[in-house]
Amino acid sequence: MPTYAIGDIQGCYAEFRALLDKLEFEPQQDRLWLIGDLVNRGPASLQVMQLVMSLGDSAVTVLGNHDLHFLAIYYGGHQPHAGDTFDELLGAANVAKIAGWFRDQRFFYRDERLGYAMAHAGLPPNWSFDTAQKYSEEVMAVIRGERSERYFRELYGNEPDSWSDKLTGMDRWRLLTNYFTRMRLMDENGRMDFDHKGSLDEAPPGWRPWYEFTAPALGGKRLLFGHWAALDGHTGFDNVIALDTGCVWGRTLTALCLETGAIVSVPANRG
Repeated sequence: MPTYAIGDIQGCYAEFRALLDKLEFEPQQDRLWLIGDLVNRGPASLQVMQLVMSLGDSAVTVLGNHDLHFLAIYYGGHQPHAGDTFDELLGAANVAKIAGWFRDQRFFYRDERLGYAMAHAGLPPNWSFDTAQKYSEEVMAVIRGERSERYFRELYGNEPDSWSDKLTGMDRWRLLTNYFTRMRLMDENGRMDFDHKGSLDEAPPGWRPWYEFTAPALGGKRLLFGHWAALDGHTGFDNVIALDTGCVWGRTLTALCLETGAIVSVPANRG
């Protein structure tokens, strides 16, 4: 009964199907961890969602920034951005069911037995897994409750960019969401930079990847994340593992077997 964690699918249905076939995945006995960004930019978000939703309890998903972008369009009245590929998804007969499914997902997931946790972008250095669980549940309650319309309407933004215990309301929820789904670079004061999406060699002076601060604080616990395709799966830390290997950008879609540590990839379909 292996458990496979898969990085950002982003609408790449053909590669997702090929990877499951290569893994010989059996939903009746195996499990999937999906690290967010199931949809957008790739050509077949609707097919990805149909497959993922058909897996039921065999798949566990955390929300990524592109998944939230879909919800912000559907619930919050925002318009798609240039380069988005949501048309088929938004026009689907069961779009309300898909949106409801996404609202039921979480920002953080862990399995004590396996010794792994996952969050789409990562976790800031001052958070334990218990803290991450608490904050995930806090924002999930907002998304699922009466304040959800406001949340999706006011979700977008880069402020605040660092934590304060005085934060309340939408500022607090936006920051928590950005930690879970958009974080890449931080400075020594814990501020986040949201502009840089490239390689570490191109990072502006004074900014470092969040996991350089977080990895030493994790101890023996291991954290999986996606979101940062430019890393191509490399962090330099054994306990912080990047699984976005840029399938939607023409590289690969990657799975990690949590029980054995084996890595399996399929190439992007350039056709």
